[in-house]
Order: sequence, then C-alpha cells, then structure tokens
Amino acid sequence: MAGNSQRRGAVRGSKKGAQVGSGGQRKRGLAGKGPTPPAEARKGHPAARRAAAAARRDQTRSKRQNEPQVELLVGRNPVVEALRARVPATALYLAHGLETDERITEAVRVAGNRGIALLEVSKAELDRRTGGVLHQGIALQVPPYAYRDLAEVLAAADESGAPPLLVALDGVTDPRNLGAVIRSALAFGAHGVVVPERRSAGVTATAWRTSAGAAAAMPVAQVTNLVRALKQCKDAGLYVIGLDADGTTPLDDLEIATEPVVVVVGSEGRGLSRLVSETCDLTVSIPMAPAAESLNASVAAAVTLAEIARRRRH
Repeated sequence: MAGNSQRRGAVRGSKKGAQVGSGGQRKRGLAGKGPTPPAEARKGHPAARRAAAAARRDQTRSKRQNEPQVELLVGRNPVVEALRARVPATALYLAHGLETDERITEAVRVAGNRGIALLEVSKAELDRRTGGVLHQGIALQVPPYAYRDLAEVLAAADESGAPPLLVALDGVTDPRNLGAVIRSALAFGAHGVVVPERRSAGVTATAWRTSAGAAAAMPVAQVTNLVRALKQCKDAGLYVIGLDADGTTPLDDLEIATEPVVVVVGSEGRGLSRLVSETCDLTVSIPMAPAAESLNASVAAAVTLAEIARRRRH
C-alpha cells in the first residue's frame, strides 16, 4: 500500500529480499580486477586460440627438425643408377598401377637382393611424400649421411703412412659437384673431404649417386665454420692450398704437393670467399688455354688432385 514504507520499522524491500547494507560488496567492486589482460591471454578469445595453434605448429616443427631427415631420390633412371652404385637405402616406393619397364624391373630386383623394403603406395601418397615433383611412379628412400668429425679424419690421415691430403669445399652448393669431388678424392688418394654446414651441398642421394659409391669409402667431415676448420688443419701440420684463377703459384710449380696439404675449392661463380682466401698459405692457378675462362669446381679439384698424386708417385 502506498506510503507504508514510511511507517516506523518498515524496510524498503525488493524481490531479492531486504537490503540493509552492501556488506562490503561496493568496496570490492570499486577496487576492480586489475588491467585487462592481452587478447592472447584470454581463454576462449580468437587471438588466444590462434596463439595456441601457432605454438603447437612450432613445437611440431621443432620435433621434425630434431629428427633425422630422410631423403627420397625419384625418377626411374636416378633410382636405378643409385641402386647400381649401392647407395644406402631403406625403402623403395612404387606407385599403384605402375607401368613397368626394364628399369623398374631392375630396381625391384636389385632392391630385393639387397634386402631393401618394397612399399607399394597410391600415386597421391607418393606425390605427397615427394613434394609433388615428377617421380615417374618410383622413389628410393635414403637415410641421413653419417658425417665424420674433422679431428677423427685428420687422425686417420696421419696414421695412413702417406702425407695427409684433404679436400675442402667453399660455397659449392651443387650436390653433383660434391659427389664428383668425392669420387676424384678417392681415385687420387685423398684421405677426406671437408664441407661447411651452411651454404654448401651436403651428402644427399644425388651426391651419393654422382660419387658412384665412393661416398661409402671416403670420409666426409661437416664443420660449422670452414675458416676455423682450415686453421685446425694448419695446427695439425697441413698446408692450406686455395684454387684461384688469379693464384700466385701455377699448378705446375706446386712443390709442396708431397707435403701434407688440404686443397680448398671455391664455387664456380665467386671462387674462394675472402676469409678463406686469407687463411690459405698460397693460392694455386691451373694453366689453361686463353679461350677458356674457368673450370667446373669438381673438374678443377680433379685436375689438382691428379697433379698432386703424380708428384707423390715420383
């Protein structure tokens, strides 16, 4: 009834019941909950979901990087040539419904004789595994190459009974050049090959195939810094010889060929890098006809190694 609230003892009510005081709620409400957290930290916020997804992707990528990476060599001719060269392999993939020819038949036969697993997969699966490159329905899985430690290679060379001979590559990025250098190094009595980790070709399936199996017998050391590696060779008593078109010493006059040496081969484009060139004890040029500008990196290495081997024989 209107006006009843004015009666003595009457309390204004509400649907929630009598409210005589705030009970401290108003003070706590005025205190607030602090600054608003960023969107990425709010549970259920789209930005928080995106951040969590990115973290999961980074974690997965990190795990993949830490795992040993395998490589697939694709194509009928490359696969057959790799199997003939006895490149280490763990599996031979064949696409469903593959039209066979003499190369496929030989690949299956050689893989079976070597105990390599034969796996038949769909074309879509083979496309996914090879990254969409033209595979002709066949791929050979090659395990990661087991690089050697430079100190171990130097020790083995010192114990060989012959003056140590190493080959180092500076900026050679084509794995076919690396494979050819490994093949020449084995042919001319070298004790090891040195490659840097970055901006350089590694011992991939292509390098294996180009080496014609020599990679199985020639130790390859992978180093984090080539200049430091060359200084390590110097400390072990080796002369550092750099191949350079403008070298101060012609290959015909290389008198220290019978001494312990490491031959440094640069890239075809820029040659030796500045720091590597400054580390060399001398630079060597290969005499050529005036019409020729330069040699392929692997050919230059082969010519130099052949001359060193000739001098050591005599």
